[in-house]
Amino acid sequence: MRRNLNDYKMKRNILVIVLVLGMTAFSCSKFDSGTSLKQSIENSVAKINTAASELSGSNGYQLLTVSDSPGKNETGFSDSIDLEMITGVYDFNPYPVLYNWCPYPRRFFKKTGESDSLIVNMPQRMVYHPRFMYGYIYKDTANKNNFTIAASDYHFYYSRFSNYDYKLSAGFILDKEDIGTLDMLANAKGWASNSYSSKFNFTEGYNIEVSMERGDTTTASFALADEDDILLKETRIYSGGKCHNDCERTYILTIGNVDIVRSTEIDSIQVFLAGVLQKKAAVRIIDDSDTTGTICHKRDILLTFDDGTTANLSEMIKPGMDVLGTLVDSLHSMYFAKYIVDYIAVNIYYHEYKLPHND
Repeated sequence: MRRNLNDYKMKRNILVIVLVLGMTAFSCSKFDSGTSLKQSIENSVAKINTAASELSGSNGYQLLTVSDSPGKNETGFSDSIDLEMITGVYDFNPYPVLYNWCPYPRRFFKKTGESDSLIVNMPQRMVYHPRFMYGYIYKDTANKNNFTIAASDYHFYYSRFSNYDYKLSAGFILDKEDIGTLDMLANAKGWASNSYSSKFNFTEGYNIEVSMERGDTTTASFALADEDDILLKETRIYSGGKCHNDCERTYILTIGNVDIVRSTEIDSIQVFLAGVLQKKAAVRIIDDSDTTGTICHKRDILLTFDDGTTANLSEMIKPGMDVLGTLVDSLHSMYFAKYIVDYIAVNIYYHEYKLPHND
């Protein structure tokens, strides 16, 4: 019985690898597969570094990397809200009355129109520097309402014991120009089982996505793409609910049309070029201690090509690694959604539904 169970698990893990590689090969079909492994890696790394360079100067990057700390008593809430409760057009127009007993004591937004979405117009500095909103002083000088958040879908269903269901789909406009869209999903049933995915589409044509599904088996991934073409993707599958290196069962790194695969079910690390196993290529995966086993956090890949030359992936992608690491961490933490979009949504919810106000 135990042998049959082990055989089943082995077949399942191999199937996961095959499916991931198959999907990756399909999405990378536009990449040139007629070049050598070394040329393919170099060409793909050049595209990754170009993408990182372009994104680092974008308004979308500046938005995702906002990191001001929230006010001491304004870090969360325990009510459930959905989009229907807060639809409309709202302008930043602070009301002078303070409700000191309320978790959101000042009413920041005044409803100025009807909409099926949540549309919020506010000063740019309140978004890029949230401390000006958290610690707002009435009659403080503020810029014009030149930043717009347009959420077409939103809900936060919350209950005790860390159970919640979250969704956000929103676009962002600065000075009447689109700067990107954000889609997020998250749900949890206690601490042991939770999942989330976050994807930001940049107006430059790139997108970056992270996901985590935690349970008896944990799967974590991030991907950088140019429209539908994957430039870089990392997938990790762990035994149990925590991402420790000693629990890692499968690791797949995709660089353009090259896949590097390490699995507990395979004796050696395998390299595929356009889906074809490269028998002469060699790979060594190097982890620093106390890391989560990702190339964004101290994992390195030493490649040995057919001609005998070697290259460290961290050195090849060094120009773009800091940018990618920052974006991945930002999407994993969901900071922008938690401390800006949620803060605004709940402020509107409290003051439109729970507190008296003057129009």
